Amino acid sequence: MQRLTSQILSYAEHLPEGTALSAKSLLHLGNRAAVDQALSRLHERGELIRAGRGVYLKAIKSRFGSRPPTVEQAVEAVAHQRGEVIVSNGAAAANALGLTTQVPVRSIYLTSGRSRTMNVGSQKVELKHVPRWQLSLANRPAGVAVRALAWLGPERAEEALLNIRRKLAPEAFNELVAAAPQFPTWLARSLGKVAHG
Repeated sequence: MQRLTSQILSYAEHLPEGTALSAKSLLHLGNRAAVDQALSRLHERGELIRAGRGVYLKAIKSRFGSRPPTVEQAVEAVAHQRGEVIVSNGAAAANALGLTTQVPVRSIYLTSGRSRTMNVGSQKVELKHVPRWQLSLANRPAGVAVRALAWLGPERAEEALLNIRRKLAPEAFNELVAAAPQFPTWLARSLGKVAHG
């Protein structure tokens, strides 16, 4: 068993910082049960951080000791590992666009996968399943605008869109307008009014 844990660590050393590991990605080193057990042991020893069910991250070592990857690295790794779309939440998007001064305290991300909680070191990260339209345009500027608008809601959409139009590059705003058919009626209507009004 010791040989398998060493092989897993050696494999993890060659991966970019924040890359996720799972038993399925390590089956070339041994059978599933042995790999699961080795990953669990490495987690208990502090060599790997368990980000969620079956997903591990390599601790980042520096001259100050070891630390977990950033929340962003962990979320990106899990998205890649699971094949999910995971993006920042609407409050964070609205803050990034200057539509609110409210700063999210909890780490909440929106996902195409199931809702769940993930641990990154001592920090809890909440992944919330949302309708597909809120994940459209992913991490592009127009996608950030979609999530901000979803968070602000129908009452504030038109006013927010006027601000968003000034802040986004014309190409990004046009991308947002082009995606209107996949949005709920209230958002498509507001977007049409601002774009063509």
